[in-house]
Amino acid sequence: MEKKKALINISKKTFIQVTALLLGLLVVSIVLTYLIPAGSFGTYADGSTDYSVYRPLDAVKGVALWKGLLAPVLVFFSADGLTLIMLSLFLLVISASFQVMNDAGGIGAMVGAVSERFQNRKKLMIALISLLCMCFGAFLGLFEEMLTMLPILTMLCLAVGYDSFTGFLVCILSCGFGFASAVTNPFTVLLASEIIGTNPMENIWYRILIFAVMYLLLQTFIFLYLKKLEKNPKNSYTYEHDLRMKSSVNIYSNVPQKSPQQQKKIRTVYGLFLLCSLALIAVCSFVGALRDYTVVVLIAYFLLFGTLAGVWCTSSWKTVVQSFLKGLKGALPTIVFIALSASIKYVFDQGCVMPTITNQINLLAKGKNIFLIALIVYAVVLVLEFFISSSTAKAILVMGLLSTVSLGLSNQTLVLIYTFADGYTNVLFPTSPVLLISLSMIEMEYFKWVKKSVPLFAVNLLLVIAFILLGIVLGY
Repeated sequence: MEKKKALINISKKTFIQVTALLLGLLVVSIVLTYLIPAGSFGTYADGSTDYSVYRPLDAVKGVALWKGLLAPVLVFFSADGLTLIMLSLFLLVISASFQVMNDAGGIGAMVGAVSERFQNRKKLMIALISLLCMCFGAFLGLFEEMLTMLPILTMLCLAVGYDSFTGFLVCILSCGFGFASAVTNPFTVLLASEIIGTNPMENIWYRILIFAVMYLLLQTFIFLYLKKLEKNPKNSYTYEHDLRMKSSVNIYSNVPQKSPQQQKKIRTVYGLFLLCSLALIAVCSFVGALRDYTVVVLIAYFLLFGTLAGVWCTSSWKTVVQSFLKGLKGALPTIVFIALSASIKYVFDQGCVMPTITNQINLLAKGKNIFLIALIVYAVVLVLEFFISSSTAKAILVMGLLSTVSLGLSNQTLVLIYTFADGYTNVLFPTSPVLLISLSMIEMEYFKWVKKSVPLFAVNLLLVIAFILLGIVLGY
């Protein structure tokens, strides 16, 4: 009998492909530190960074080779180390908690109930879930946290006759689009507005319009794919993976063997568990004092209450511990992805080339038409996004720099450009850990995702440019 895999399981083929891609990018980043001149920004009397002053560093000639090669380890001891450690723990605990939920029958019970209710309204369910996840990104600034919902939504899509890729679309892609089509996203709109000194609520109608248009674009992409699935289920991009998932997850086989009372108990326990987790995320997003500790709070919540919920439903500590360890093992490869993707920024920091790159904004924009300046700023932030996936770190760097220069653009337009360049690439660039991890969960190759999503991002790019230029014309 074939041994069942962990709920979150990354195949050997996927692990090798993603690791090879990131190693290649790491090598390129090391080489670039020798080709791009090093530089630094000035400092104020209080020690803070003065982005208006740029100084070449002739003494620095690229990152030390040993530092570049050991970057995946050294990055955990850098200024970003604590954040990376927390993200790693978060993914391990989430994976383990959902494995416990699956083995306890929680996923099967809830997915079965929801899929039965929406069996004749499947497309409505898809549209509503996608809207909800997009709102999470646009209003609360969630993204990494949606990895907690991916297993559930993936199995829900499977249960109603779709596939794991559909789950990825309505969960990770929708949240990523929401994060970029930001309305009150605290990590982009609010933070960037605060840094550059503009009111984030002024002319909010324009960002709401953008959100609505991007939602329609996303739904068009999703429903064209669903139409393809309905013609032939084998058109699924994750067909082989889904066959294995259906045999590994308790949707139809294990749950019916439980009594109605047991099923009701399991649905109630895990329904409350997930609702409380969403409420906790919302509270942390709205309360400024808790916002920076969202991941830490979620780690504690899933570790404690995920375990207790499993024990309550199974009445067996042994079963829960075994499931927990199984989930941990399945998620271990994601730590490698996090280390490698974060290494690229570490190498650039050690090579002192980021100030040189950002300093080009002034040089490129000088004397240019205002529309061209807007597109140049957008392009520069896109380049930075490839190397710095953290929205907070990039906002401090980019908006701090833009606040000191005169480009002829309003502060609101600069915030809009920043949110556009920062967000959509979270679900496109290979330096996004969440994208790579979520694709790995559904066993879809990164380059296959890029190939299949080209039409979506091509239209998205045209709309982004149109909204930037229209915003300038309207005086946004």
